[in-house]
Amino acid sequence: MSGLVWPSAPVPSERGDVWRWELPTVHDASRVRMDLRARLAHPSLASRSTEDAREGLLLVFEELSSNALRHGGGAVQAVIVANAAGWLIVLSDEAPERPPQPAVDRDPALGGMGLPMVAQLSSDYGWIGEPGRKHVWASLPSGLDVAAVPRPRTSSAND
Repeated sequence: MSGLVWPSAPVPSERGDVWRWELPTVHDASRVRMDLRARLAHPSLASRSTEDAREGLLLVFEELSSNALRHGGGAVQAVIVANAAGWLIVLSDEAPERPPQPAVDRDPALGGMGLPMVAQLSSDYGWIGEPGRKHVWASLPSGLDVAAVPRPRTSSAND
């Protein structure tokens, strides 16, 4: 990750399957992570991504949801948009005045290494504040060449 600041950038507009969760407590983050793992294990999604990419998404979810719950506060929401290229993950909380702050020169034993890890696993990332909410996001690749991803067959009148 270049620099010490998590970049300010609007959430990209992505098309795909949209998954949404509310995370009122840390315990809900664990429940949602299990739900996310089950979704990613479905054969239709497993064929469109690598195992490493799916594990990366789970790690990014864990880090961003933990940060939102510990440092953000208020109503935490998670949204993931899944498409052939990968995933867009967005965690939002009610602390727009508190941007994500990657740890700098901190002993890894003290924590704070999550945002640099998210940056390393992501093809793009950022955050944006709006009145009453902060959105922290990351785009993660599927791990496959998009041209090689199997596409569902669509039916047409000519079939």
